[in-house]
Amino acid sequence: MLRNKYQGVESCRKMNSLERVKLVLDTSALFSMQDLPTDGEAFTTPGVLKELERFGDKRAELWGDLLRVSEPTSPSLKKVREAASRTGDSTRLSPTDAEVLALALELEAVVLTDDYSLQNLATYLGVPYRPVGLKGIKDLRKWRWRCVGCGKIFDKEMPDCPICGSKLKSTLSKKH
Repeated sequence: MLRNKYQGVESCRKMNSLERVKLVLDTSALFSMQDLPTDGEAFTTPGVLKELERFGDKRAELWGDLLRVSEPTSPSLKKVREAASRTGDSTRLSPTDAEVLALALELEAVVLTDDYSLQNLATYLGVPYRPVGLKGIKDLRKWRWRCVGCGKIFDKEMPDCPICGSKLKSTLSKKH
């Protein structure tokens, strides 16, 4: 499904020549502050600002009026949560991550994130992303859960194995 190493980088370049790119920044992008573009419209969600506040971080203030805060609609959030259930990312996706991706989906924007689960789900949904401080994911993956007792593999997370009652451990499946 990925056309190049970082989905969306090419589309960012093409869009830059035609119009200002819409970017949605997640918490990791604001924490990193590396290679953040200044030539696009920057958005974030209230959840990202709350995460920064929880750590006493003031970096969002440096953006001033250049960073717009917006909430995604319920239908977009629902679409993201349903997709997360299909990829197995739902247990790794925070409510803030879901907000960020839903907003990017609505705005047809590029997500700036170093969160691998967010990148994985963005790839699944066809939302372009760009890593900021770390390398991005190489392939779309799906999470599965393996029983530590009997070895049975399940596509959905459960509290314990319905066959033997042992704990389930998450594992990555092969590439999609």
